[in-house]
Order: sequence, then C-alpha cells, then structure tokens
Amino acid sequence: MWDLHRLRLLHELSLRGTVTEVARTLNYAPSSVSQQLAKLEEEVGVRLLEPDGRRLRLTPPGELVARHAAEVLDLEERVRSRLASAEPVGETVRLATLETTARALLPHALTRLRGTAPHLRLEASVVPPETGLAELETRGFDVAVAEQYPGHSRSHRATLDREPLGTDPVRLAVAAGSGVTGLADARDLPWVMEPAGTAARQWAVQQCRAAGFEPDIRFDSADLEIHVHLVRAGHAVSLLPDLVWTGNRDGVRLIGLAGPSHRELFTSARLVSAGHPAIAQVRAALADAFAVVGAGRPVSR
Repeated sequence: MWDLHRLRLLHELSLRGTVTEVARTLNYAPSSVSQQLAKLEEEVGVRLLEPDGRRLRLTPPGELVARHAAEVLDLEERVRSRLASAEPVGETVRLATLETTARALLPHALTRLRGTAPHLRLEASVVPPETGLAELETRGFDVAVAEQYPGHSRSHRATLDREPLGTDPVRLAVAAGSGVTGLADARDLPWVMEPAGTAARQWAVQQCRAAGFEPDIRFDSADLEIHVHLVRAGHAVSLLPDLVWTGNRDGVRLIGLAGPSHRELFTSARLVSAGHPAIAQVRAALADAFAVVGAGRPVSR
C-alpha cells in the first residue's frame, strides 16, 4: 500500500514545482521531503522524479501517480465530510480572508459560531485573494474570502465553488475639507492605491482613465488603514470599499462614482469538502455577519 503522506508530498510537488516550496508550505526540512519522495519511489517501483537543472521534475509515471494522489486526497476529504455530518466533533477550519472582511465581518462571525458551533476552532489569516484562492486549492486553507470588480472577473477554478456574500460599494474618499466633487476633480491630486497586480488596483486605474486622466499614484499599500490616514490628512485620495468604514470616519468625505462601482465578495471552498458541516457553518456565519454589517453602510456626501 502506498503511503498517503508521501502521496500528498508528491501531489504538493506537482502543484508547487520545487521541493523547497513544498517544505516551506508544510513546515518540513527540504531533506525530509526528498527522503520521503525517495521512499515513495521505492514503494511504487518506478522512477517518479528526474533532475531538471538544480530542480526535480515529475516523470510521466510521476505525473500519473500525482494525479492518483489528488484523487485519493479528494476521496479522503469527502469521507471526512460525510463522517462529520453524523456527529459534531472538535475540528479546525482554516480561513483565508481579506483585510477588510477580517476587520468588519470576522468578530461578528466568531460570536455567531460560539453559539452555533462551539466545538469548532476557526483559524484566520489575512492574505491577498490571489494567494487565498491558490492556497485553498492546494489545501492550505479550507475556506477563502475573495473579491472581484465589474469587468474584472476572477478565473473559475475547476476544483473550487463560490458562494456570494454580497456587493460592497466603492467610493472616492477625500479629506473632509477638499473641494473635490467627483472623480474628474481628482485628476491633479496624489493617489494611494493597492499594490500593482491586484484586482483592486487594476479596477481603480481603469476608473480614473475612464474619467479622462492617468492617476498620480504616489503611495501604495495593501493596508487600507494607511489609505484612510493619508486621505484624512489631505495627502492623497483613494477609492475605498465601504467595509473599510467600521470605525471613525471623521475627517473624510465619501463621493459616489458613476456606473457600476462596487466589488463582489464571495466565499470559496473545495468542491470535495464544501458539504462539510464545519465549512458550511463558517460560511453561514460570514454571510450573517455581512448582512448585519452591510445594514450600517455609510452614505455618500
């Protein structure tokens, strides 16, 4: 019988490309990963890996066994979900969340879970949606919260599902004393945006271009609290989602945008585990939190 743990290491190598990355992800020493893969080769009886420069790559039989490993891991996950449906047990759900949803939704969701699923341990990490969805697919997380913007839909991954949380309006944020009345008025002002390559940055730049100008991006940060502080101090303007405003909004004025100006929030899970009761409870708690927090959204002025 082939060892399931070693099969998982081969599956991880097929996804991540290097022994070093597999070791980093699973918190092993690279030498330990290499040793376990060598033992798997002995068990299978064929060569699974071959040198490719300074790296290892899967041989055709190795790719076949890696696909088998993925099917075995999926089957195990399905069985675990069915067993968990019979009787609640203490278990951990790992959540990948955006910064804004962690701040705005997570406290309420945890309070709800304390009453509905006291046996459940929720572990949450704030990561970019691109990372969260990729790590969800490779079993680094069990649930991910992600976003997409009008005209910038995320690619659908065959192994993942999606459940909508709702829409989160995005508005132009300026200092309270600013004379700006619309997006076009901000053409000559400094901007703070999320880092290059993110969906939020791409969408924000397109909004500015549609208004007839190229934004002067002087600051970028994934931490939206930095955006808020720069806007409040009058050093920049920004396009910010409403879920940012869970605390003090003094010193900031919000201006609505023309056309579709929102982000769509959704949760995602692996298809093989989406029916797991604990995962369903976490997603229900997040949806409940969004319904509560969404009712208190700010109003443009």
